[in-house]
Amino acid sequence: MNSVTVCTPQQLVTELWDAVLTLDEPSALAIVLGALDDGMEAESVLLDVIAAVQGRVGEEWAANRITVAQEHAATAINERAVAALARHPGARTSPARGRITVACVDGEWHALPARLLAEVLRLRGWHVDYLGAQVPTPHLIAHLHRTGPQAVALSSSIPTRLPAAHATITACQAAGIPVMVGGAAFGPVGQYARLLGADAWAPDARTAADDLTRRPLPRPQPGHQPIDDLPHLSDQEYTLVARTRLALVRTVLTGLEDAYPAMRGYTESQRERTAEDLSHIVEFLATALYTGDAELFSRFLLWTAAVLSARGVPAHSLLPALDLLGRELKDFPRAAEMLRAGAARLTSTPLTAPGTAS
Repeated sequence: MNSVTVCTPQQLVTELWDAVLTLDEPSALAIVLGALDDGMEAESVLLDVIAAVQGRVGEEWAANRITVAQEHAATAINERAVAALARHPGARTSPARGRITVACVDGEWHALPARLLAEVLRLRGWHVDYLGAQVPTPHLIAHLHRTGPQAVALSSSIPTRLPAAHATITACQAAGIPVMVGGAAFGPVGQYARLLGADAWAPDARTAADDLTRRPLPRPQPGHQPIDDLPHLSDQEYTLVARTRLALVRTVLTGLEDAYPAMRGYTESQRERTAEDLSHIVEFLATALYTGDAELFSRFLLWTAAVLSARGVPAHSLLPALDLLGRELKDFPRAAEMLRAGAARLTSTPLTAPGTAS
């Protein structure tokens, strides 16, 4: 009798990576469905194979080893692989628990992590309403009133969406629905989930499903106000920086031509990318002001410096921008200190390629 060789998740990750990198969607779907046919649990295919490949997609883009077009195409293939898996007989379950709504924060376009969680919860026997990317808070709340789920699972990958996440968390709780959050936006150990008053945080989909299955989230207490979580917002620095972002970017971009002479030779495309980078810097500074955490801003600067270095742009090119921004915000004590601390981290921290250990 011939023995059957079953691939390990690590082997499947290698095969699926090769398929998505070459944009070979038929092969990618065959790998995923073949793993199910061979008896691998659907949850393992989702989290140990597809999610692992998607994580590598992000790392390879940050390290400048794949293009934006390749990153988008690979993500699209992974999304279709999830959809194909959900229709496979090995992934069919009947809802036997309660109802959970899974959604992305308004402004959050990275929907695959939320989709993976939704499918894992379905496999665990939950009735799941998956609402997808960028769900406006009023529409989410209207949905909760119509359906009355046991909980909302809210996903966000980008820290600049934390103010929007805070408003959504509070609105869900005001509707009587507890909120579990997840995604890179909420910090390496979920520190921003606690800061913003979420009822629970999970570092990954498997842990989220385990926690939701183990015990129901407690119903939120009425009367909670966002300002109660963040009393430092009374200084108005976050509001003023956020509202003047475009003006700050224009001013700093103009000043950079004198402070960083190499910019004078930039093409229009290079100037546009520089303006985008400056906009991100101001957005992350505003988010750090919102959370009261200077480390959030410093982590972003180090990541940005590594991404720029991988693309042949000197990391020290960020320093003139920080200096100019500091001059514009000299009357904002918290912002000025965050800019100084971020510049100090840039000059004292050896850079490593994004996605690698430092």
